[in-house]
Amino acid sequence: MAGTFELYSDKSGGFRFRLKAGNGEIIATSESYTTKSAALGGIDSVRRNAADAEVVEA
Repeated sequence: MAGTFELYSDKSGGFRFRLKAGNGEIIATSESYTTKSAALGGIDSVRRNAADAEVVEA
């Protein structure tokens, strides 16, 4: 089963998303966005950039 993005409103009235693995486990969460459109843009950015992202140690 593929992962899913879950879009939701936070306590401050902003919008956030979380990425869930196929087993339902949350594997990433976003910052709070002021608009739903901006949160959807964040999801789009993760989709475009995560597949080829390099792993580095900090």
